[in-house]
Amino acid sequence: MATKTGRPDAEIDQEQFEKLCHIQCTESEICSVLGVTDKTLMRWCKRTYKKPFSEIYREKKEGGKTSLRRAQWLTAVEGGNATMQIWLGKNILGQKDKVEHEAGGKAAELLQSLVDLKAGTAAIREGPAEE
Repeated sequence: MATKTGRPDAEIDQEQFEKLCHIQCTESEICSVLGVTDKTLMRWCKRTYKKPFSEIYREKKEGGKTSLRRAQWLTAVEGGNATMQIWLGKNILGQKDKVEHEAGGKAAELLQSLVDLKAGTAAIREGPAEE
């Protein structure tokens, strides 16, 4: 039986790694916390998960999104946070702010004249318009 030469494989805490992915730390941040290089992390992922780091990271970060969504939901619903309710309404329910302006009198006439002018349908007037 041949003996293995070289450095021993790095010991990486799998649970800590997954938690760091969960909160969407960057690869550099993960390496810093775990005390390994990016190459070591890549080899460890291949050995541990049989998949490359990028694939594992993509899978594990989804759990963080779920936790964040749950926290936002609780803040909006149970916490009564109106700002969060509005944000969730816009992003999940497709709601939007709608501001309507009503123009009347001379302002409306001027606006219609500008629209007509742009469309090429405005009549050229001589002098002030009669009331």
